[in-house]
Amino acid sequence: MAANNEALQLEILNFLDKNGKIEDSMNFKFEGKNVDQLVFLGALNSLTSKDMVVYKQIENEKWNVTAEGNEIAETGSHEAKVFNAIPAGDEGITIADLTAKVGPAAKIGQGKAFKNKWISKKGDRLVRNVASIQDKTQEDLKIIKETNNHSDANTLKDLKKRKLIDRQKITSYSVEKGEKFSTTIVKQATDITYEMLQNGSWKDVSFKKYNFDAEGIQPKGGYLHPLMKVREEFRQIFFQMGFSEMPTNKFVESSFWNFDALFQPQQHPARDLQDTFFLKDPATTNEFPEDYLERVRNTHEKGGYGSIGYGYNWSREETQKLILRTHTTSVSSHMLYTLAQKMKENGKFEPAKYFSIDRVFRNETVDATHLAEFHQVEGFIADYDLNLGHLIGVLNDFFHRMGVDKIKFKPAYNPYTEPSMEIFSYHAGLDEWVEIGNSGMFRPEMLRPMGLPENVRVIAWGLSLERPTMIKYSIDNIRELLGHKCDIEMIQNNPICRLEKKMGREL
Repeated sequence: MAANNEALQLEILNFLDKNGKIEDSMNFKFEGKNVDQLVFLGALNSLTSKDMVVYKQIENEKWNVTAEGNEIAETGSHEAKVFNAIPAGDEGITIADLTAKVGPAAKIGQGKAFKNKWISKKGDRLVRNVASIQDKTQEDLKIIKETNNHSDANTLKDLKKRKLIDRQKITSYSVEKGEKFSTTIVKQATDITYEMLQNGSWKDVSFKKYNFDAEGIQPKGGYLHPLMKVREEFRQIFFQMGFSEMPTNKFVESSFWNFDALFQPQQHPARDLQDTFFLKDPATTNEFPEDYLERVRNTHEKGGYGSIGYGYNWSREETQKLILRTHTTSVSSHMLYTLAQKMKENGKFEPAKYFSIDRVFRNETVDATHLAEFHQVEGFIADYDLNLGHLIGVLNDFFHRMGVDKIKFKPAYNPYTEPSMEIFSYHAGLDEWVEIGNSGMFRPEMLRPMGLPENVRVIAWGLSLERPTMIKYSIDNIRELLGHKCDIEMIQNNPICRLEKKMGREL
């Protein structure tokens, strides 16, 4: 294409050199053929950018005959066919016989024939009014086919109304020599380079002009990551169930809120360097509610609220350590403590339903199913006298809204919930039950030091965001979903997530 364009440019320059001007590009020949005007314009713009030619635009109109018009030009108009189908004399023809003889054109032809006073109606029959006719419609269409125009504007208007012709606007160009006209095209540089600046050759180089009126390449819009698509589906389910969203913008958390406030002992393996990311600078914090911290210390060391505690020497230095939060339950501990403080201010406890979906960090070996950072979906309900039955009912409703009806529960152990349950769902593709989440009731040793009343219970559950996303989008390796190995085209091409959501159940 570039070679043809350059050849066309040279042909234009040679023509101008010999003839001085191109009057109308519609008549310009290249390689013995008429040139497409858009192609011609492209060549002109290239030459104009070098000031080698100047051109003006010529606007013309052309009338084309439609497919139906072509047929009429060949075989005659509808009205002429109707007239010819009616026998001479007074015998005439019935409309039914005329339609059978002429076909679909009979209805249109009758109207025009009546208007031209070629025919009239006698009883139930059509008869001729004149001995012969001139098929002007056919003649006019033949003229337009040959000349692409007609001298009578009313004829053009009538034929256009009948959709026998249509108008086409044609743009062509008149071309003259420019200020820097030459029959030789010098290739222009598009950018100044380091080498040009170094050797000074930029002074003698012809640079291509910038076209500030040209439209740039349309930038691609942003795309939602599959994780964010599934996340939004989960958010809508929580909102439908009446939950409010917790603030989750604190990736850095103290060991106190992440572990100690949850009644997780300081000797727990999850608090080792092999499992948790600890910060170096700053490494610690002293920002704690001191009265609450002392109650947590006492519960760990001596117990209370029906518990004997862990019976060890609790370390303030350990609880001060800053970490990247290992779960969003640290956000829940903040929120429950805030609810307890509001209860003190208002004199009564207000039941609450909260959820969070955000990133957490674990010092794990990265493989096809594990990452050092991932997303956790968590929800909890705080109310009076909740029990395990409420938890099972809410979980059934939550997963039912996701379109998951085959679920079952298995007893489990968590440091901060008792009783605790792992949640399993039947996976039809794998033909087996797979774990999809964890749940339980927060222990009194966690809730009572916060200041919550004895009969206020909290049911909670959590699950991964990555696992359902991988299942939904058929991704086998978690490293292809999140991280530097993630395929950008996968993000762009995957559709919006639509879980097979259902209405809630009566609890």
